[in-house]
Amino acid sequence: MENRQIDITAKNNSNVRLGLIPGHFATNHSHVNYFVDMTTTKTEYRAAREAARELAKFYAHNKQIDTILCFEGTEMIGAFLAHDLCENGGGMNGGTNISVITPETNMNNQMIFRDNLQKKIYGKEILLLMSSISTGKSINRCVECLQYYSGKLAGVAAIFSAVPEYNGIKIDSVFSLEDMPEYKSAIPSECPLCASGAKVDAIVNSFGYSKI
Repeated sequence: MENRQIDITAKNNSNVRLGLIPGHFATNHSHVNYFVDMTTTKTEYRAAREAARELAKFYAHNKQIDTILCFEGTEMIGAFLAHDLCENGGGMNGGTNISVITPETNMNNQMIFRDNLQKKIYGKEILLLMSSISTGKSINRCVECLQYYSGKLAGVAAIFSAVPEYNGIKIDSVFSLEDMPEYKSAIPSECPLCASGAKVDAIVNSFGYSKI
């Protein structure tokens, strides 16, 4: 599959790249025709820093952020984003402090926060940071967790999002369908690739892919 990969760069920053592998892939919620590879962006210092700089532009001057809640391996990006908003933004977050945390998942697959972390959520302005959003359904689970711990949703940010909003929640992203117009997502029962008899190439999630 890797020999089919093509790279695209962000419109405003050529240092932010995504790898796209065409095929037939199954996620938790849908089937998609591209695997969006964010390995470099999530694991390499320079790539994570540049991605954070692009996301910071959405929040530097008009949003107060107390805590960045990281999902799908975005902790390094979250740390750089907190730095940019606190040190370089000069806006509402300038000179303040921002916490960067990740929820824990219990044996029932529920997101939880231990007692020592709950103070970073309760009554705070929270930015949800995700790597990729294909349908937006995963946001519901995150928002429900946030509401349970009395956090306030300040925004949703992602490296790539195939949807501009979900249930009235605006999604700010570095990459969108404008950057990859051929990207398609469908529920399994309505997947055109399945209907055509195409086999699933791999199971994908936020960690990567496993070939079938």
